[in-house]
Amino acid sequence: MLKAKHHCLIYPFFRRYTFLLMKRNFHSVNVIRTNFSRNENLPVLMIANHISWWDGFWSMYLNLKVFHKKFYFMMLEDQLLKFRFFQWTGGFSIKKKSREMIESLQYAARILDNPDNLLLIFPEGKLQSLYNPLHVFEKGIERIVEGHKNNFQLVFVANFIDYLSHKKPDLYMYVSEYQGNVFSHSKLQEAYNVFYGNCLDIQKSKTE
Repeated sequence: MLKAKHHCLIYPFFRRYTFLLMKRNFHSVNVIRTNFSRNENLPVLMIANHISWWDGFWSMYLNLKVFHKKFYFMMLEDQLLKFRFFQWTGGFSIKKKSREMIESLQYAARILDNPDNLLLIFPEGKLQSLYNPLHVFEKGIERIVEGHKNNFQLVFVANFIDYLSHKKPDLYMYVSEYQGNVFSHSKLQEAYNVFYGNCLDIQKSKTE
C-alpha cells in the first residue's frame, strides 16, 4: 500500500490552494452544524458522500474551518497512482479484494490513535450521483472503528450544491456527529442514510 505523507511544502500549498479554489469557484460556502460540537481532544473520523472531483477539497476546507486537524484520506490505489500528488497531502491507498486491503484498514485505524488527526473516508467506495438518496457502504468500516468506540468523534458530512439565481454554485456542507453507540456496518449505514435524508429535505426547501 501507499502510505500518507505530509510534505513540508506540498501540504501547506494544498491547504492554501483549497481556499483559493473555493473562493474562485463558489458563490458561497455554508457549513450547517446539527447535533455537533467540536472536541479538540479527540481524533475525527469523517464520513462523507462521494459525488465529485471536489470532495477532497471540500473536506479539507471543512477541516481547516472547523476541526483544525492533520488531514488524512483514503483513496483507491489506482487513483492514487494516477495522482501521486495527493499522497503528499495525506492520501493513502486501499486496493479492494486484495491482501493489502486489511493492511490499509489497519493503517486507517492507527491514524485514529492520535487526537491531532482527522481521517476522511467515502464508505461507498465509488462516486455516486448527488441525487441518489440511498447510500450503500462497503464492508471494512468496522475494522477502522474497532477498539476506538468513544475515543474518537464520528462525524457525518453531506455536501450539496445549488445554483438558484447565481452564476456560481452555492455549496452547503451539513455536519452532524453520530449519536449512536453501536459501530457496526449496518448501523452506521442506516444512521448515515437518515442523516442524509434529513439534510436533503432541508436542502430542497431552499429558495432565492
